[in-house]
Amino acid sequence: MAGHSHWANIAAKKGVVDKKRGKLFGKLSRAIIVAAQHGGGDPVMNLALRYAIDKARKASMPKDNIDRAVKKGCGELSGENFEELVYEGYGSAGVAVLCDILTENRNRTAGEVRKIFEVHGGNLGSTGCVAWMFERKGLFLVPCENVEEDELFEIALEAGADDVAANGDVYEVTCSVEAFQQVADVFEQKQIPTNLAEISRIPETTVDLDVEDGKKVLKLMEALEDHEDVQSVTANFNIPDEIMAEVMAE
Repeated sequence: MAGHSHWANIAAKKGVVDKKRGKLFGKLSRAIIVAAQHGGGDPVMNLALRYAIDKARKASMPKDNIDRAVKKGCGELSGENFEELVYEGYGSAGVAVLCDILTENRNRTAGEVRKIFEVHGGNLGSTGCVAWMFERKGLFLVPCENVEEDELFEIALEAGADDVAANGDVYEVTCSVEAFQQVADVFEQKQIPTNLAEISRIPETTVDLDVEDGKKVLKLMEALEDHEDVQSVTANFNIPDEIMAEVMAE
């Protein structure tokens, strides 16, 4: 599964997360609201809510914001009704792209996301056109400088992870969706820091990109990440190390 965390690593280096930080709390609130709507307001009984709250806390979202989002999801406060959608499409060089969406207006969002694809040399596809290329898994990126590989391997596998692999300056730890929270809890107990801890869509195969297509795909990914209705974006591209520096230069 080499390259499946490629975008996560690139986004961190390019500061994409920091750029969208102004919109981040809004996205996190939506995730909490929807989780509470579906499974109730108790994070002990509702693992989706627990995951959403943990993610919000790691992003330093204020407790009042979190509590307000839970109450909206439970109907104690008025709020929008968000619909969960997955948009699928293609970027340059046939790269498969998946967007997890939470929106209160699917027609508006569809038009805006379609435009983003078109502007950046891609196209929005039909339901199911690329989803079959991805598998939902828990993904953790652990900085290599913080833990020895053998130690991490032992801890992660005992916690229920499927695999640990070195990729540049991070270790990629993957697990089933069901094991995600248990692995996250163990990492917290063992004080193992992570650059990323999320349930992600992992591509089964990747497409190697040259400089030109690499730049186009990264711009598409950044534009999608910046949209307020897009919760997460993933794609099956890989940019070989020998051309990464040139791609990142812009």
